[in-house]
Amino acid sequence: MPKITYIAVDATETVLDLPVGTSLMRGALTNDVDGIVGQCGGFAQCATCHVYVDPEDLDRLAPMEEEEDGMLDFTVCARADNSRLGCQVKVTDALDGLVVRLPESQA
Repeated sequence: MPKITYIAVDATETVLDLPVGTSLMRGALTNDVDGIVGQCGGFAQCATCHVYVDPEDLDRLAPMEEEEDGMLDFTVCARADNSRLGCQVKVTDALDGLVVRLPESQA
C-alpha cells in the first residue's frame, strides 16, 4: 500500500499505509488524523479537507476538476498553488511517499 505523510501545523507527522482508491480525506478520517474534517463526506462541497501538497509532488496527482477548483476558493486558510481538496485526491501506487501539509484550520 502507498505511504502518505500528513504533516500538521505543529510539525507532527502521521505516516499512513492507504489502500489504492482511498481518498486522502477518507484515509485521514479513518485513521483519526487531526486537521481534516471532511464535513460533506467527500463530495467537494465544503472545503474542510483542504491540504497543501508538497510542490514537487503536484505532477503525480490527477488534474484538478472544475468543481474542486471552485471549492478551493472557499477554504478557511488561504488557497495556494499547491492546494487540493483531500476528498478529490485518490491514492494510487504512483502517490507512494506523497507528503501533504494540513492548514491551520478547516472551520
